[in-house]
Amino acid sequence: MPRMLDVSDEVRAEIGDEEADRLLTGDNAPGSYDCTSCRTAGDTEQERTSTVLFVGKETAVLAFAHASCVPSQVVPVPEEQLQGAVRSINGQADAASAPVPTIPAPTQQIETLPRQAVLGVTSGLVLISGDLYPALVVEPTEPIVRPGTDGPEDEFLTLLTEQGFVPVGHLKEAPADNPGWSVLLVTGLLHAVLQ
Repeated sequence: MPRMLDVSDEVRAEIGDEEADRLLTGDNAPGSYDCTSCRTAGDTEQERTSTVLFVGKETAVLAFAHASCVPSQVVPVPEEQLQGAVRSINGQADAASAPVPTIPAPTQQIETLPRQAVLGVTSGLVLISGDLYPALVVEPTEPIVRPGTDGPEDEFLTLLTEQGFVPVGHLKEAPADNPGWSVLLVTGLLHAVLQ
């Protein structure tokens, strides 16, 4: 059965057309998986899934993620980390010392270069005093700095506060409305956050 897989051109170039086609037709793709980004369960038969290829100098590990978490991509990681992931996958004894990589995968090359943060946004519902309210969880992949600066300080919460958002210490009552902000749903799924 064909899977709902996204295989980017970058991943296809690394694994080859033949392997990419086998994945897309379901021959080599898993049915269920643990998302390499959010670590929750996913199913290639039920939801769009990204192929994520972790590559070292000599080793590569193909992983899967919810397409809503991260796009299909190639992620360079240190060879030692990949070897640890392979040991973990194969159930070898010292696997605990090097877990399977996650997005964003930490590497010296990437950490030394300036990176643009990506905001992962997940939508859902929150139960407050017996009523359901829509909720968004926003997770940046990198520290968010003030536009025009290159300082190391993460100002994500400060910038949100300046846009009218307030911290919520508990979920006993719904937070106040934030005028000017809205979300766009397409066929029941989060499509965009608008201001």
